[in-house]
Amino acid sequence: MQLTIQNLSKTYDNGVKALNDISLTINKGLFGLLGPNGAGKSSLMRTISTLQQPDEGSITIGPLTNGNTIDVLTQADEVRKILGYLPQDFGVYPKIGAEVLLTHLAQLKGIGNAKERKEVVESLLHKTNLYNVRKKDLGGYSGGMRQRFGIAQALLANPKLIIVDEPTAGLDPAERNRFLNLLSELGEEAIVILSTHIVEDVRELCRDMAIINKGSVVYKGHPEEAVETITGQVWRKKVSREELETYKTKYTVISDRMIAGEPVIHVLSEIGLEADGFRPVEPTLEDVYFAKLHEVAILAV
Repeated sequence: MQLTIQNLSKTYDNGVKALNDISLTINKGLFGLLGPNGAGKSSLMRTISTLQQPDEGSITIGPLTNGNTIDVLTQADEVRKILGYLPQDFGVYPKIGAEVLLTHLAQLKGIGNAKERKEVVESLLHKTNLYNVRKKDLGGYSGGMRQRFGIAQALLANPKLIIVDEPTAGLDPAERNRFLNLLSELGEEAIVILSTHIVEDVRELCRDMAIINKGSVVYKGHPEEAVETITGQVWRKKVSREELETYKTKYTVISDRMIAGEPVIHVLSEIGLEADGFRPVEPTLEDVYFAKLHEVAILAV
């Protein structure tokens, strides 16, 4: 089964071009969609999830087990039968417990048998570590607990297409690890799209990925292959705060961060920079990410 996106574009009424001729083929397994806030990730997720129509392009899913292919843009009801979606922001009924609401949502998803419904709900509550607070009103949940409830509802009815938008936001390290392990399991049987700005999540989990910025795909491929594209081109140096802007003018600085109170910069260069006090470092997926965003920023100038 594949999700095929072709020439997808979307401009909102305020003139913002959220999607710009996006084409992607996504196979079964975990697919990472990286990009900064405002890159177009959520717009793409909403379009795939049938919550908005694009101006141009097409999206199809298939073949399914019955051999059919679904046109996402014209067969929304069929998409929703196989879709599990966790948006970045979602609401809950504050005066209802997790078990009651999940049971209700399971029935809406078509799980009509009461015994099966009970088993599914209990299993999801255990998987998301909410079983012990299943009777507590959702209005009393912490942010992380609410996020875990969102994950549980997205997994009802054994979806074949799962979309999670910034899913680890608000989760503590233990919750994050539990959720990422769960996603990894789900990716064995479904298409799972992990939309995030957290590079580490994609590096740990995904065999395929894309980087999107300003509504366009700026990279598509395997995370390890992405890193190989800049092997031997990343250089590191500790500089003073006063020197930072000068270095940004002189070199292609793809990232800077404070370590022990001083800026440490990563520079992209095909030419050796040892003479300027830099030392070579093994690139990471984060370096690739920042390098691709830098390319887009330069082209936009």
